[in-house]
Amino acid sequence: MNTTIRKATVSDIDLILRMYDHSRTVMRADGNTVQWVGYPTCADVVEDIRREVSYIVEAGDRGEAIATFALVPGIEPTYAHIDHGRWVTPDLPYSTLHRLAAMSGTSGIADIAFRFAKEHCDYLRVDTHHSNRPMRHILEKQGFVYCGVIYMPDGSPRDAYEWWRYDDIPADLMEYVENVILPQYDHFDPAHRRSHARRVIARAMASSGVRPLLYVAAAMHDLGLVRGREDHHLHSGRIIREDRTLRRWFSDEEVELIAQAAEDHRASATTPPRSTLGMIIAEADRDIEPETIVRRTVEYGLSHYPDLDSEGHWQRTLQHLHEKYAEGGYIKLWLGDASPNAAPLADLRALIADEPRLRKLFDIIIKNEERII
Repeated sequence: MNTTIRKATVSDIDLILRMYDHSRTVMRADGNTVQWVGYPTCADVVEDIRREVSYIVEAGDRGEAIATFALVPGIEPTYAHIDHGRWVTPDLPYSTLHRLAAMSGTSGIADIAFRFAKEHCDYLRVDTHHSNRPMRHILEKQGFVYCGVIYMPDGSPRDAYEWWRYDDIPADLMEYVENVILPQYDHFDPAHRRSHARRVIARAMASSGVRPLLYVAAAMHDLGLVRGREDHHLHSGRIIREDRTLRRWFSDEEVELIAQAAEDHRASATTPPRSTLGMIIAEADRDIEPETIVRRTVEYGLSHYPDLDSEGHWQRTLQHLHEKYAEGGYIKLWLGDASPNAAPLADLRALIADEPRLRKLFDIIIKNEERII
């Protein structure tokens, strides 16, 4: 589609409000009855135009307006506090994409808006309601990383996502990872889908080291799940060594380092990873945020043990958390006190020790996951 993007003017106010109305209709038809209730308002449109952050997408030679969005630089007040996770780049300046809407009969609008935003910003943040499944799918496809839950001024929760530019990663390497490597995760269990790989990439890239190596090792660390979970770390190493395409960017010695990092990342390993790269990938794979760990444990159980009832899943979750994460569990933090997982692991152990609080969280998660399934 041939499109252009311009800043909105006061003459676009009615047009933008019609786009908002259409997008509300689409949300309601998809079962999303809680988002955009009494929002955005005409006052929001006027303020966006006044601040020069409102944009119109036009299509074709006649410049037909088909979509709108706001791209707002600077601090978003509702992002100051985040629960059940953390921003990956908390101290860097960012812009927020808000109020994306389109006219009836259009498609691919989100891709156009995000492409524009990525061309003009190094760091982006977005939030959406958890029930807005189409938008959550688009954000994952666009390379955004789920970071946690933020709250609107009325106290209602929103899923928060972040994206940032990797300027030091070769463009053709990123294209290979995005189009060939990451789609393979779409066929794994819910706890190890593409969103998991993206979180590991984000956490690894926040560490110090040779960033292309970190990027690829994080992206490929779980590919061996295609052969099952038991020895997936070993299968991942084999897949990496046999990937001749990687030689376009890495020497044989570097490919071997990446393969070893994948082999050494498993939490149940009893010996330290063989390299600093392996330690970073192992730590990045932990992603020890208490609610995330419980949710992933429940997701895995629902996927692999569908015949269990709710009580059976609770007992399986409890057993797994005690075996792996509780005091005396087999998980190890190879970076010691310098590990970004040290404080979250302490919080998770406190949650595991408080069984009534853990059961309450489990009940919320399993009900939500069963609705999605």
